[in-house]
Amino acid sequence: MWGMNLLENDLFSEFDRMRREMDQIFGAGGTPAAGIRSAAAGAFPPVNVGASPERFDVYVFAPGMDPDSLDVSMQNHLLTVAGQRSAGAPEGVQSYRRERFDGEFRRVITLPEDADPDRVEARYQDGVVHVQVQRRESSRPRRIEVH
Repeated sequence: MWGMNLLENDLFSEFDRMRREMDQIFGAGGTPAAGIRSAAAGAFPPVNVGASPERFDVYVFAPGMDPDSLDVSMQNHLLTVAGQRSAGAPEGVQSYRRERFDGEFRRVITLPEDADPDRVEARYQDGVVHVQVQRRESSRPRRIEVH
């Protein structure tokens, strides 16, 4: 009986993981990509987005990743961070509870139109991917002298 409950829990965990992946792919509420101020509930990895007059700062929290396995790209005003994380359970060990996400992930963040796709930098340090996207020069406020 106990083995059946374990199988049911694993099955429900797998369905929950698939639901989260589908929410992430298609976006919560039917939108294809989360905007700068919104995200699907339970999305992995968690993301913080900030803005200043000069740039956008995106922080992607993905501890235990190999930086070479991350794919960061920007097209138009869509920033994509993708990769794969393995939980690394020892061979022959059956898990009874798994809370750490493993598998492929993809986060797509819609940045405002003035994000410059030619001026993007990404660094991975202490489990955090920090992506800086500069604003286009033409969209920055410019002080005009009055004579």
